[in-house]
Amino acid sequence: MSRKVRRTVKFPYRGRGRVSVLVGLLSLLSLHCSTSTTGTHDTPDAGDPTGPDETTGDPKRLVGAFQVRSSPGDAPETPGSTSVFGKIYDGPTPSQLVWELAAEEGSCRLLTPRVPFCNEPCGGSAVCVEDDTCQPYPAAHSAGDVTATGLNLESGEAALVMKPTANNYQPPAGVKLAYPPADEGQTVRLEASGDYFAAFAVEAKGVSPIELLNDTIRIEPDAAVQLTWTPPGQAGISTLRVTLDISHHGGTKGMIECTAEDTGSLDLPASLVTQLLDLGVAGFPSIVVTREAVGSATIAPGRVDLVISSQVERPVEVAGLTSCNDSSQCPDGQTCQSDLTCQ
Repeated sequence: MSRKVRRTVKFPYRGRGRVSVLVGLLSLLSLHCSTSTTGTHDTPDAGDPTGPDETTGDPKRLVGAFQVRSSPGDAPETPGSTSVFGKIYDGPTPSQLVWELAAEEGSCRLLTPRVPFCNEPCGGSAVCVEDDTCQPYPAAHSAGDVTATGLNLESGEAALVMKPTANNYQPPAGVKLAYPPADEGQTVRLEASGDYFAAFAVEAKGVSPIELLNDTIRIEPDAAVQLTWTPPGQAGISTLRVTLDISHHGGTKGMIECTAEDTGSLDLPASLVTQLLDLGVAGFPSIVVTREAVGSATIAPGRVDLVISSQVERPVEVAGLTSCNDSSQCPDGQTCQSDLTCQ
C-alpha cells in the first residue's frame, strides 16, 4: 500500500518587500486561479471543453479576468503605480491548495490550507486538486482585440486597444495609464471583438485610491485588529478586502480574509487573530487591504471578471518576533532561520 507523504506549503519569496500573497484575489494570476474553500464556495467544475460554443457558461466558474490595479506611492512625493492585465482560459485554473474554513465571525474568516495527495502523479499538465483527483490545466485563448474606455490615459485619449500577445492582454508599448487609472464612479468598459471566444463586454466602476490610516498594525492574542481608512467619496461602488497572512515565509499555515463594506473602519475579531497566532508566525508578516469594484460577463466556458482595485500592503508587528534576511539583523546570540525569523 502506498504511503501518503504530507507536504509543507511554501512560497519562494526570500526577503522583505511587497508580498501580495493570497489576496482573494488581488494579483491577476491569483485572481483567475480557482480555489475551493470547504463549506463556503463551490468546487470548480473540472470540465475540459475543446472549444467555445453558443451556450452560456456557468457564472460560478471563473475562467478569466482583467485587472486594473493601482497602488498609492510610499510617500507623498512618490507617484502611485498602475497596471492593466488580462487573460482568458477555456476552463477554471486549478490550485494546489484547498483553503478550508476553520472559523468565521462577522465579515471575516480564518482559513487553513490543505494540500491534496494523489497516489498517481498528475504530471505536468494537471494538478492534484483533491485526494486522488487530478484536474487538467486549462489553455488560454484569444477573444480578439479588447477595447477599453473610461480609463485615464496619460495621452488623454479616450480609449485603448489591447491585442492578444501570446493570449495575454496588456496596453501597447508606450501607452501609459495615469494615476489613478479611473475616476471614482466612472464606468470602465471592455469590449472584446471575438475570436476563439465569442465577443463580449464587461463593465465596472472606478474606485478612489485607498488610504490606510493606521500608523502601525500590531497583532497580539485576545486583541482585535482595528483598521481605519479614508472612506470612499461615493458609497455603494466598492467593497473592502483584507488578507492577514503572518506565516507565508515559513510555509503558510493560515490566513484571515475579510470582505466588508467600504465604510472606513473594520475590526478583525480577537478570536480569529488569536487562532491565527496559534497556527504560527514567520518573518515579515503583512496585511493587504484592497478597495475594489468588480463587474462580470459570461462566455461559453464560464465567467470573466473586470476588477478595478486600489491596494496597499503594510508590515505587521508581532510581539517577540524579529524578522531578518540574514543573521546580521538579529540580536546577539540569535541567527536568521529559514523562515526569516531571528532565534
